[in-house]
Amino acid sequence: MKKFFTLALLLVTITSAFAKAPKNQYVRIKTSYGECIIRLYNETPQHRDNFIKLAKKGFYNGTLFHRVIQGFMIQGGDPDSKNAKPGVELGNGDVGYTIPAEFRDSLFHKRGVLAAARDDNPQKASSGCQFYIVEGKRLTDAELDKQQLKLDRKISGAQRNYYKTVGGVPHLDGKYTVYGEVVSGIDMVDQVAAVKKDENDRPLTDIPMTVEVLSKKECKQLDKILNL
Repeated sequence: MKKFFTLALLLVTITSAFAKAPKNQYVRIKTSYGECIIRLYNETPQHRDNFIKLAKKGFYNGTLFHRVIQGFMIQGGDPDSKNAKPGVELGNGDVGYTIPAEFRDSLFHKRGVLAAARDDNPQKASSGCQFYIVEGKRLTDAELDKQQLKLDRKISGAQRNYYKTVGGVPHLDGKYTVYGEVVSGIDMVDQVAAVKKDENDRPLTDIPMTVEVLSKKECKQLDKILNL
């Protein structure tokens, strides 16, 4: 009986270990310019869960990166972009709801972050579907000092160093919710940001995307690789 109990306990332990959820959720965004993998932040659970919900439904598949600005960001997720005619201005499509802002001082607009687009609402609530990925650029101390005057919060020493050495767009901090970051494939963002575009910053050649949620196994592997 004792041997049976020990064996049963071992099996339960092994099963629990395999069933344990990954620490982080990841998504893959594919375009004709390659793909990138994004880790969604646990610190912004409402944005994380909403993005996963839409991705699992296939909502983003076929939508376009409809607004691109080199040295700044690439924006997508507008449902109206799926069948949009060439030259039509995009960016007003939505899903009928917004997500409450989830600002965190530790999350800032460094190069490669995923953030939520929004309209000019006073609560700074996020679009339920539209997002952007920061390409950004490196800034000098003088440029950061000017940006500091426009922000509602101080740029920390660590963030300042990141903006100087890696890059980003600090003037958006505290205004738009940051909820993920590219962990692989940032070159896709650079290539999309560099395409030719019209006066509305819409690429002259459509750039559709597909978005998929990575499996638990893949998420666990990435957690391990990233030492998270």
